[in-house]
Amino acid sequence: MATLILPGEWIKNWEKSGKHEFVQLCKELTEKTDHGNETKDIQAALYEVCSQVVQGNLKIDLVSAVLGEMMELRDDLPSILADVFCILDLETGALEEKNKRDHYTHLVGACLSFVPEAILKERLDPETLESLGLIKQAHQFNQKIVKIKTKLFYKQQKFNLLREENEGYAKLITELGQDLSGNITSNLVLESIKSLIGCFNLDPNRVLDIILEVYESRSEQDEFFLSLIKSYMCEPITLCHILGFKFKFYQEPNEETPKSLYHIAAALLNHKLIELEDLYVHLMPVDATIVEEHKREISEAKQIARKLVTVVLPSEKSEDKEKEKEKEEEKNEKPPDNQKLGLLEALLRIGDWHHAQSIMDQMPSFYATSHKAIALALCQLVHLTMEPLYRRAGVPKGAKGCALQPLQNKRAPQPTESFEDLRKNTFSMLCYLGPHLSHDPILFAKIVRLGKSFMKEYQTDSRPEVKDKMEILLSCFLSIADQVLLPSLSLMECNACMSEELWGLFKLFPYQHRYRLYGQWKNETYSGHPLLVKVKAQTVERARYIMKRLTKENIKQSGRQIGKLSHSNPTILFDYMLSQIQWYDNLIVPVVDSLKYLTSLNYDVLAYCIIEALANPEKEKMKHDDTTLSLWLQSLASLCGAVFRKYPIELAGLLQYVTNQLKAGKSFDLLILKEVVQKMAGIEITDEMTSEQLEAMTGGEQLKAEGGYFGQIRNTKKSSQRLKDALLDHELALPLCLLMAQQRNGVVFLEGGEKHLKLVGHLYDQCHDTLVQFGGFLASNLSTEDYIKRVPSIDVLCNQFHTPHDAAFFLSRPMYAHQILSKYEELKKAEKGNRQQQKVTKYVAACEQVMTPVHEAVMSLHPARVWDDLRPQFYATFWSLTMYDLAVPHAAYEREVNKLKAQIKAIEENSEIPLNKKKKEKERCTALQEKLQEEEKKQMEHVQRVLHRLKLEKDSWLLTKSTKNETITKFLQLCLFPRCIFSSIDAVYCARFVELVHQQKTPNFCTLLCYDRVFSAIIYTVASCTENESHRYGRFLCCMLETVTRWHSNRAVYEKECANYPGFLTIFRATGFDGGNKADQLDYENFRHVVHKWHYMLTKASVHCLETGDYTHIRNILIVLTKILPCYPKVLNLGQALEARVHKICLEEKDKRPDLYALAMGYSGRLKSQKVHMVPENEFHHKDQPARSATPASQQNGPGSAGKPAANTSKTEEGGFEDGDRVKDKSQGTTKPVNKANSTAAKVTTSNGNGALNSTKAVKDDKEKSGKEKKEKKEKTPGSTPETKAENRREKQRDERAGKEERLLREGKEKTPKADRKLDEKSGKDDKAKAGNGEPVEPARDAVKESKNKEKGDRNAAIATLKSPNPRSDSAESERDHKRRKLDSHSSPSHSSSVKDSSNELKDPATKHINFNSVARSKSREREVEKKDTESVQGRSKEKKEEKERKERKRDHAVNDREASQESKRRKDENGTNSSKNSQSTSPSCDSPLTPEKEKTKRSKSSSKEKAESVKAERASSGGKKESRHEKSEKKEKRDSAGGKEEKKHHKSSDKHR
Repeated sequence: MATLILPGEWIKNWEKSGKHEFVQLCKELTEKTDHGNETKDIQAALYEVCSQVVQGNLKIDLVSAVLGEMMELRDDLPSILADVFCILDLETGALEEKNKRDHYTHLVGACLSFVPEAILKERLDPETLESLGLIKQAHQFNQKIVKIKTKLFYKQQKFNLLREENEGYAKLITELGQDLSGNITSNLVLESIKSLIGCFNLDPNRVLDIILEVYESRSEQDEFFLSLIKSYMCEPITLCHILGFKFKFYQEPNEETPKSLYHIAAALLNHKLIELEDLYVHLMPVDATIVEEHKREISEAKQIARKLVTVVLPSEKSEDKEKEKEKEEEKNEKPPDNQKLGLLEALLRIGDWHHAQSIMDQMPSFYATSHKAIALALCQLVHLTMEPLYRRAGVPKGAKGCALQPLQNKRAPQPTESFEDLRKNTFSMLCYLGPHLSHDPILFAKIVRLGKSFMKEYQTDSRPEVKDKMEILLSCFLSIADQVLLPSLSLMECNACMSEELWGLFKLFPYQHRYRLYGQWKNETYSGHPLLVKVKAQTVERARYIMKRLTKENIKQSGRQIGKLSHSNPTILFDYMLSQIQWYDNLIVPVVDSLKYLTSLNYDVLAYCIIEALANPEKEKMKHDDTTLSLWLQSLASLCGAVFRKYPIELAGLLQYVTNQLKAGKSFDLLILKEVVQKMAGIEITDEMTSEQLEAMTGGEQLKAEGGYFGQIRNTKKSSQRLKDALLDHELALPLCLLMAQQRNGVVFLEGGEKHLKLVGHLYDQCHDTLVQFGGFLASNLSTEDYIKRVPSIDVLCNQFHTPHDAAFFLSRPMYAHQILSKYEELKKAEKGNRQQQKVTKYVAACEQVMTPVHEAVMSLHPARVWDDLRPQFYATFWSLTMYDLAVPHAAYEREVNKLKAQIKAIEENSEIPLNKKKKEKERCTALQEKLQEEEKKQMEHVQRVLHRLKLEKDSWLLTKSTKNETITKFLQLCLFPRCIFSSIDAVYCARFVELVHQQKTPNFCTLLCYDRVFSAIIYTVASCTENESHRYGRFLCCMLETVTRWHSNRAVYEKECANYPGFLTIFRATGFDGGNKADQLDYENFRHVVHKWHYMLTKASVHCLETGDYTHIRNILIVLTKILPCYPKVLNLGQALEARVHKICLEEKDKRPDLYALAMGYSGRLKSQKVHMVPENEFHHKDQPARSATPASQQNGPGSAGKPAANTSKTEEGGFEDGDRVKDKSQGTTKPVNKANSTAAKVTTSNGNGALNSTKAVKDDKEKSGKEKKEKKEKTPGSTPETKAENRREKQRDERAGKEERLLREGKEKTPKADRKLDEKSGKDDKAKAGNGEPVEPARDAVKESKNKEKGDRNAAIATLKSPNPRSDSAESERDHKRRKLDSHSSPSHSSSVKDSSNELKDPATKHINFNSVARSKSREREVEKKDTESVQGRSKEKKEEKERKERKRDHAVNDREASQESKRRKDENGTNSSKNSQSTSPSCDSPLTPEKEKTKRSKSSSKEKAESVKAERASSGGKKESRHEKSEKKEKRDSAGGKEEKKHHKSSDKHR
């Protein structure tokens, strides 16, 4: 009460100034008129003064005098002062301090003169009155009060019927029931009623009751009766009691409260004649009962839902259903009479929203509106409230509608005139309605239309001052959609029109808002309302019923049922359907076809449900083995592609989901994007393309569509346009590309840590393939402007966005093509000239303008040293061109045109087709045919322009400031290898580009070196590929091999396409290519040897990969081998070696890794079918007669096995290009025959001496190994000096053993000359390879210095061996010995377990036969053979042996003399270029697997020949061309007392000199 505080100064100076100030304040307060607040202020002022007296701060007499003066200011001041005394009475009565109580008592006593006693007795406590002397005893006074109250309130006046005359009530009813249409007013009637009460002594309360009864029967006369009651009624509580008694009467069982009673109660509440709180307690049932009933309804609904979902036996199920029906019937018979709901309905009918809202707040949410009558009443109120706004903004054009009459009730909610007014009452009314708006579809449509009108206004009105209001209204509409519209749709019976109407609103929302609404609808809405719980269960049951019966045959019927079910509850239906599809992927096709009866809203909901299913955190996206994607994900992805293509569903949400997953570093969901692009745009990505399809893919867009894909996906124009629009509208095109490009490495380095290697490879492939597919889609569908606007420059892509270079150029390539074409068109228009030459010039100018900035941009992509060899122009040209630019697929165009012609013919011959359809189809085919022909012509012109441009550019492509080897390395590393595994077409492009660069006669480009590097080092490339990359790499190798095979197959083709080309130079001079020197070109036969060597290298690499046991190696090499099958293997023994190893894989992997087994079996079958096309080695490349077999044997080189190229490429096999110049110089330092012998070898060398043919790590390791073994061997094999002779004598036992083995081998050779010739060739080749590698072959330099002349003799002997056509020599024998040792440790290509250079040797020399099985088996057999050999030769005498050897030497010298003269003559004729023709490079055919039976036969044959014949066979492989050499070697042999053994060692050392 103390709202006013008097200043302390007034109290201190009360007599001087305080009293005057106080009186002045009171006067001001009494004069003020502020709606009753002045009374409170005066009370506060008086209270302050009196409380100061009580506390003793002011004197009582001074204050009482002031108070007495103030009584004149207002009439009611005594009463106000009495109230103040009453409060102080209570306060002081509770205090313990008696002095304050005394002050109070004295103050009141002093004021008795101007405060009436009656007022004080009414308000003060009896004890206080007693102390003041106003009453005698407080106790008696209390008793008296009780008696009076009892008499007043509890003692009733008894009016009996004798005193209350009936006539009075009759007249009263007549008065109230009269016609009220005239001038009769409530005041006139009231006067009559008063007269009747007085005259007939009527009970006033009973009169009031009769007034209410008459009002109830005449409820339309609201205005009259309400004014009458308002005038008649004294206290609202009395009226409330009477109404309560009326409601009480109807609370008996089977009684129904009349609506008229609810109406008058509502009217009285509306006019505030009674209070809701007073009436509410008289109504039944109580609130606790209502809450219990609501809970019971929810639990019953959930129980029903559980029963519907649970599978029950038929009998039990039928019983349950019957019971439920009985319960429902009972409920329908006896609906509970809820008076609160009846009153609520009446309130809503008259528009009293305030009281109605209060009643609904007392009940559980949506309990009241779950009763249809109340829902309809509330709907009607909403209709009336929003009518003006709907008429203004919501009525569609052309619609009339029927106007509603507004409520007469002035207290009803105000009608809305603007969207802002909706916030006052309309939105809250709708929220109370909730799902029960379903009872009034018309109101539903009105609200939706208002929402549409608002959204249009929201999207167009950009004024900042209204923006906040608009945002609030938008959130309100979203809330209404969430809480009212969607739940109501669920309760509507398959109303497709409402669904479409709602979509008209929803499509104006961003998809984020829509999906939020669908998520709430699906996951939360159904759980809150009993009706919705039941509806959900019924929908699931019905969906299960339909899906069980859905097949391809009944799609139409099932589709209609699905459509009807989806109109109301799409989320529940689709959730169930998707769960089924995830289990059974064969449902996808019928489900997609059956969705044609859906509404637009349902399609949108389906998109949301699919995304939600994809993002389900409870589902694993990998199978349990962690190697493949889960089937459910694959099924959903497939469904996405089919659904989004067939139906007009918005894609933005799905695309954003994939983008977000990529941002999070998850690439599983790229499968979805891949399927969507494939189905919607018709762009298929597969590495299983046939060659015809691939050829078609190099043409124009029309040819691609007709012949490039497996499935002819027609009519993709609309769907691809939708996909493009979605990407552009939401700016997702470039982000998706960049994220995919970055994610490729992310799969390996970020995702791949704990994942299975197979899965990592699969994800990488999926990511890469989707990027290629998506990029292809953008390139073919985006306009030039759109594409250029979105794709940044190449340096920004690589440096700023960290896009890998291959992907960056892939994205930029269409942009360059667009820009060049548009620039070319500009130049053509600017300067009109139709001549072809002018057009080409303009095209070149356009290319320069567009590509010059690109040349500058690519400089930043690599270190500066890269551009020392490759010009940026060459780099950019390689990466910017495609197969479309290089060649026209005439065959593919012709094939498709012929197909169309055949189609037209078939249409004409088919008599069943109607004429109009025939005509239509023929027109379509003809139009396609013309399009294809026009496209072919256009491409031909384009290719000519491009080739002309390349011809002009080629001279500045390669600078080669470093070595040619470096140039090729950079070309392979930065251009060829990254692009050849990018896509199948790129693989073909790379091969064709190399061929084109060769054909253009590009300076400084060594074609031979490039091909050699590609074929010689495939192990590491194959091992690092994923599965799909293996397909592409295999295709690349196949195309490369096709070119090589074409050159190999025909001398004329080779001469035409390779003979005078700089790419086939074997020496590059510093001045560049002069082209005229025939000696510098690789001739045809030598090229055939090189090709054979490449085939051998491929075999070796393949066998290595197959023998590793590693899953990736085996899988990849099988894929590559399958791809290159048309061109490899062509040589029979290589094919046999591969076939054996693949057969072994089939046996090993049958039960272990079925996918490898399937690959191996597939390849094995195809390989067998190719066997008929394979040729023996001597047909594949020229092989000399056996008499000359020693020469190539000593010249052949390469990794350790037969099948190597000729002497001209002897250096190319063990890094031959590396030391070519050195070998050349060395050969020139000896005799002329030596120079001639090595001239062809030098042809394949390069001026820088850098080799490319075997520059892999594996080969280097092999070189190191062979070097070590040679050193060890040198210790065991001394030279021909006297010291070595002494050492030989000390080791006589070992030498004798070696001699015996060699003799036995020679005896075997007489029976199997071919195999031993091959061994000779291999051994010679190994030594040559060592020399080519620059490894020390001489046992000790000291020994060389001591006998310089002897060394020269050795060298001459070695050269004679190199060039001699005589295949019999000690040198060859020693080489054969050496090779036998090697072969025991290094098995054939078909069984080698690692990449071994065949120059590897083992220390153990004691072997005899080539063993093609494991090393352990070979050693055991060696021991057995040695034992037999030793026993078989023990009886031979030493003297007989020496005599025979001398005879053989003489005969050899005579043969050598004759053939030396023939050899020199032949060399002169061939200009020193054909020495390699003599070389017989045996291939792994000699290493083909031998069965144990064959080996036994061979052993038995090899031990039965005479020693003389074996010596003769051995000597035939060596021998000089000049007599002097023979004499020197003969003298040395005579000096050696050890006979044949020392001689063998001597020739061995001379071989090493070479």
